[in-house]
Amino acid sequence: MATELDTPPGARTALALELLVHGVGGTTAQQMLGDPRTVRLAGDETAGIHRRACDADAEEHPERHRDEPVPEAYCWSNLTSGDGSRALWLLLLPFMFANLAHWMRPPTLRTRLARGYEVIVRLLALSLTVLLVAAVCEVALDIVGWQCAGRAGCARDRSWLSFAAAERGGWWSLPGRRLLLGAPAPVAMVTMLWWLSHRTWYAYESQRPASRPAPPPGTPSLALPGFWYGRRSVARLRTAHTAAGLLTVATALCVPALGHDLAHDGQDAGHVGWLLPTAGWTVVAVIAGLGGTAVGVVCHADRSETGLDDTPDHRTTRLLLAGSPGVLTAAAVYAAWGRAGWTSTGRLPSAQAFSAITVTQGVLVTALAVTAVMLHRKPPADFEDCTVALRGLAGPAVALLGCALGGVLSGGVAQRCADWLDGGRTPGASGSPLVGPPAVLTWEASVIPAILGLLGLGAAALWWRLRRREHALRGPVEALYPRDEHHAARTRQIARAVARAGLTDAAPLLMAVFCAAAFALGAGAVAGAWVGGGTPGEVAAHAPKALAAVADASQSLGSWLVGAGVVALVTLGRRAYSDASARRTVGILWDVGTFWPRAAHPFAPPCYAERAVPDLSWRMATWTAATGGRIILSGHSQGSVLSAAAVWQLDPAVRGRVALLTYGCPLARLYGRWFPAHFGTGRLRDLHEDMHTWSNLWRATDPIGGPVGIGGPGDGVDCGPLLDPVAYGRDAAHPLLEPVLGHSDFQADPAFAEQRALLLARLPYIPTPVPSQGSSGRSSG
Repeated sequence: MATELDTPPGARTALALELLVHGVGGTTAQQMLGDPRTVRLAGDETAGIHRRACDADAEEHPERHRDEPVPEAYCWSNLTSGDGSRALWLLLLPFMFANLAHWMRPPTLRTRLARGYEVIVRLLALSLTVLLVAAVCEVALDIVGWQCAGRAGCARDRSWLSFAAAERGGWWSLPGRRLLLGAPAPVAMVTMLWWLSHRTWYAYESQRPASRPAPPPGTPSLALPGFWYGRRSVARLRTAHTAAGLLTVATALCVPALGHDLAHDGQDAGHVGWLLPTAGWTVVAVIAGLGGTAVGVVCHADRSETGLDDTPDHRTTRLLLAGSPGVLTAAAVYAAWGRAGWTSTGRLPSAQAFSAITVTQGVLVTALAVTAVMLHRKPPADFEDCTVALRGLAGPAVALLGCALGGVLSGGVAQRCADWLDGGRTPGASGSPLVGPPAVLTWEASVIPAILGLLGLGAAALWWRLRRREHALRGPVEALYPRDEHHAARTRQIARAVARAGLTDAAPLLMAVFCAAAFALGAGAVAGAWVGGGTPGEVAAHAPKALAAVADASQSLGSWLVGAGVVALVTLGRRAYSDASARRTVGILWDVGTFWPRAAHPFAPPCYAERAVPDLSWRMATWTAATGGRIILSGHSQGSVLSAAAVWQLDPAVRGRVALLTYGCPLARLYGRWFPAHFGTGRLRDLHEDMHTWSNLWRATDPIGGPVGIGGPGDGVDCGPLLDPVAYGRDAAHPLLEPVLGHSDFQADPAFAEQRALLLARLPYIPTPVPSQGSSGRSSG
């Protein structure tokens, strides 16, 4: 293979490009290129390609760029950042966890079992939508409309609710009409989720990648042409989840009225009373039929990744989209029909519904765990040396975490609203006008202090492990700087950085302990609600005073902690969007979660990679075709993941002109362990064999990136660990103490320029001149 090192005399070399892709912290084109004057060659303010102003016409004058590649920056931070209102996406974390579980499937060749795994995850995601809508129905319909408005002691103190109070005897005072008064809240929430999913769908999933021929069998999934084009599957899932949400509201309206009609044979509804039970059963039958249809659509909403699927919506999805608002309207009319003798007592019949949802989720998580174990036991031959987090149970663990978070938020919000409406009294206690939310929700809110206590114990264990590890590393750290005079404070600083970086590898163990505790506490909450028949305070009333006090404190503290937690979550999200340091703290977890397409839950936060990856692959393919040049694709942190995914999308001819330089790279350390079917050792090895031009820089002080761990002694990908800091103390070359860089500033290390030059030298040399690329479409930046 000819290289630039053996270029014939007098021959003109093709232009070389260094395409820079930043990481989770986000940055500007000026910072990436080290020049205040930049131009945007392509894209927009959300994501675009930028160059220094002096390099804007580099294609027309390649002789000016013989020594180094032309730097070019792809800025994508606005795909995941924006104004503070986008922090509200953090409230949909349960949906994001369900979506992540889909992509955590263990690698396998057993396609039917793998499809069963994906179907179970999609059903779990659907149950989370039903749970969230049911929780809003519990607050708006049961606690506000049924209980508070139906009791004089509560409605009298609420001027905004007094017009619907049962004691007024007005039109809105009938129980069914009070339920109808609360229905707009869950309907508005479902509509908002649909709108957000639809809007982001047009911005992300509907962006069409480049068309490519059908790949041969055995092609890695990330190399399939339709992997980053989830238009059809997201549209079908969005229709099914929207219908399920509206059907949940219709059920909450219809079932109480039907229960009353069956108990009284419609005798208090006038001359048409005998028709009401029939009408109620008809509405329930339609709800059940449409609900079964929604489940069927979810089960068959598989992703089509081998091509760009633009198949129109099936008749079934159109039926759901039209039928669910219709049956909701019918249920509203049925519930609002006048029934003179109907009064609201106790709770709505929703306690059984929440218990059923919780048990269903437990069964689905168990089935998912069994399926994951079966998949993990027989991995493909090229994945046998792959390190898989939690022995293949990472997906079930994350799904369980999403279900637990959804249950705790539902229970906490319901309990907090009941406490607020009750004026400081305890709902359900003597003297309180409110019965409160279903017992299972109260129990779920009451376990929050126990979960926080477990997290505190885990944090203490990690701190103790950190101190031990820090002490053990002091000797090896000083051995890295044998010619320097050592000082305890400086050694401790470096050792602490290395020890903290190693805490990332303890995440699977912490996740396992937390999920096991969450499953046990969730099962205890359901058992307590069923067996005890009341709230923790009521059940412990007959116990010793100390136990009763603990139960009451847990019940009260749980509801307050949920409110504080929601406020803290939104505040942290707002800071992450506006403050770079806060974004680096939480950004990696958020960007990992939103990297993957919405394959399981359509209301999860949108996938930015469905625009970023096609952007990069389009740029590399069109630029090499226009110039015949070579590209160094330089990716930092999450940018290295985007870069690897973009290289997979290239044709072999284009891929041969691209070298990959990664640093602070989480491909093996995070993605390979948690998403082994897509980034496992076998997949990364295949990518390396296809490219041969890949170098990865890493540091032991980096808590996110690490070695890739592939390649032989003479052809390895990894370069490291780089010395960090580059100098222990002060000397002539370093008059000031060098900082511990960790995950940042890899380009300042001499190894960066060295590896870039080696990669460029290994790329194919093209001796003939090529047509220059036009310079149209540039705008000032």
